[in-house]
Amino acid sequence: MNTMVSTSPIARQDEAFARDMLARIAFVRAFEETALKLTQTNPPRVPGSMHFCAGQEAVPLGAAAGLRPDDQMIATYRGHGWALASGLDAHAVMAEICQKADGINGGRGGSAYMMAPETRFIGENSIVGAGTTMACGIAMGNVAAKNGRVVVVSIGDGATNQGAVHEALVFAAARDLPVIFAVENNGWAELTPGASMIKVDRLAKRAAGYGMPGATVAGNDPVAVRDSIAQAADHCRAGKGPALLEFRVPRLWGHYNRDIEHYRPKADREAAETQDPLKVLAERLVASGLMDAGEITEVIEAEARRAHDMGEAAMDGADPELSTARNHVVAAPSKNDPTAAVTATLSYIDAVNRALRTELETDPKTIVYGEDVGNAGGIFGASRYLQKDFGADRVFDTPIAENAILGSAVGAALNGLKPIVEIMWADFLFVAFDQLINQASNVRYVTRGKANCPMVVRTQQGVTPGSCAQHSQSIEGMLASIPGLKVALAASPQDAYSLLRAAAADPDPVIVIEARGLYQTKGEVTLTEGAEPVGKAALKRTGKDAVIVTWGNMVPPALEAAGALQDEGHDVAVLDLRWLAPLDWEAVAAATNAAGGKVLVLHEATMTGGFGAEIVARLHERLDGPLTVRRLATPDVRMPASAVLQSTLVPDRETIAEAVRALVQSR
Repeated sequence: MNTMVSTSPIARQDEAFARDMLARIAFVRAFEETALKLTQTNPPRVPGSMHFCAGQEAVPLGAAAGLRPDDQMIATYRGHGWALASGLDAHAVMAEICQKADGINGGRGGSAYMMAPETRFIGENSIVGAGTTMACGIAMGNVAAKNGRVVVVSIGDGATNQGAVHEALVFAAARDLPVIFAVENNGWAELTPGASMIKVDRLAKRAAGYGMPGATVAGNDPVAVRDSIAQAADHCRAGKGPALLEFRVPRLWGHYNRDIEHYRPKADREAAETQDPLKVLAERLVASGLMDAGEITEVIEAEARRAHDMGEAAMDGADPELSTARNHVVAAPSKNDPTAAVTATLSYIDAVNRALRTELETDPKTIVYGEDVGNAGGIFGASRYLQKDFGADRVFDTPIAENAILGSAVGAALNGLKPIVEIMWADFLFVAFDQLINQASNVRYVTRGKANCPMVVRTQQGVTPGSCAQHSQSIEGMLASIPGLKVALAASPQDAYSLLRAAAADPDPVIVIEARGLYQTKGEVTLTEGAEPVGKAALKRTGKDAVIVTWGNMVPPALEAAGALQDEGHDVAVLDLRWLAPLDWEAVAAATNAAGGKVLVLHEATMTGGFGAEIVARLHERLDGPLTVRRLATPDVRMPASAVLQSTLVPDRETIAEAVRALVQSR
């Protein structure tokens, strides 16, 4: 590794700062040494993996010094130094690392995922590079609030190869967001030498490709870090967009607490030791005549004692209460009671537009964005004219970058906005699932309800003629299986309006899945003052002989089949679940009992792994009395584009009626 900083004298104006940094770096080092030792006993006093910032301490500490006290920080999983530099209570940080009740997150985050978005420390992130798109959303909230804040997000050198990081850089540059991307380059991408994967001599050179300034800085010099961060922050605050700073730092310890570094050349370790920011700063202080060796030792030993005592105090703390393990997954159900305002005949897609318009009109924190959402009004017209009426600050287009869209929505929701974002096709969620599964769904739980993530994701799915296997999947079951997410499916113009309004009013992340094949259907829509609560099913048709439990695209053919069966003398109910998470179990149980226990669970998704299996399991587990349950779904195949082939795969009125006849006739 190249020499980062010499032992040149410390400038007079920086003397007090350098002394302070010596103590702070010594404390962070000792703090992590204490945590490391707690994992090395047999058995470990603290189980699990930990990732340490030994050799990188000057970056978070110098960055904090170069920022305003209200500027925000997002760290990698190697984020203890950032948490301490942000001003979080050191005991609470240690207690969280030790997985104790009085930790920042009560033991729910642990070493690699502590969060405190109610402070300037938004949190760490255990997914490589994932915090970068969230930082874009935090910055969007700052721009909307006109508070002049800057957000710094740290990543490692290996993370610069992540797709999410690329999307974040593109997104931040496109919207001129006040984000500083801080790359802590220690020369190692986990266990792989960075140089074997990165073919530029300075990562900062990559910044030019995104249209933002970049610089390479000695990351073991807190003065250089402070000044470079301050300069980048001035750039951001001036409305000139993001900046990227590469901080060259030594890696003094392994990738994680049990890494013996068998793969690492001895010469590389020795070179890193020469660049230890604690040693280098101590040498500079002595060379400048500001401290002698004895004073240096005294400071380091004092901080070591403080850190050791803090670790023991944390370990003496109480463990989390067992009874709390299930708390704070989602908010308690609301008791919203909307009032009817007017009724209009609308197409399904116009009902979506009306719901979006109403949210923009009634809540100034609402923003609507996605690919082609702004100027063009969406490829299906869902957001037509909204940018014209509400401005490009509130309704806007994004780069084709689904991870950045969803990640920025998480950050924006954490920072005071209410984003409603569009993912054009449900199939495209897969390229950005991390932001739903590992980010949005965790906020309320990890913070024990101190923070929440009120974001809405609109998307559409379903089989239509000509739609291929990458544009026709039904993925509601996957989404509904994730604790912390709420999932709705609209099967009518009324629900297209009502479910979106309910989602926008909810304090948790909600995915509203629309039915592309129903976009042009029309119906009477009651427009309301306020929104209904989430999680309510709708009994579309009563019946005593059997009940079809379904949702989304299958509701219309289920109603058609029930009507045809009525002519044959079969009284068949249709229950539209509308919400899979939360599931209206009371409605399912009531409809089942009313139908004598004969249930057809119907969905367009494939049979294996479909949400119908969950309903069947719950029926058998929770209901007494006679019960006959059947499933009807698309078989386990990929979806062809040919409408002829599709017709033999997807349930329709005839196959639904046939399944119900068999059910009614069964004993």
